[in-house]
Amino acid sequence: MTTLNPAVARVLKRLHYPLDVILTCVRWYVAYPLSLRHIEEKVAGGGIAVDHSTVHSWALMLLPGLEKAFRSRERPVGKVLSQ
Repeated sequence: MTTLNPAVARVLKRLHYPLDVILTCVRWYVAYPLSLRHIEEKVAGGGIAVDHSTVHSWALMLLPGLEKAFRSRERPVGKVLSQ
């Protein structure tokens, strides 16, 4: 099991929805050209009531920490391996 970045873990402690719902909404917001209201409708289709402004606040809180965590694991691109 991997541990979360401390900055992300701090933010997640204050949230009241299940972690999988939060991360799914934030992923949809970042990965697909969906509006916040479309994400609200998609989640409501699954039986969870989330306001679009809540999804936006999740993105604002989580994205800086997630970006920092992903950037720290970034690997160099285009490096030529010697043979």
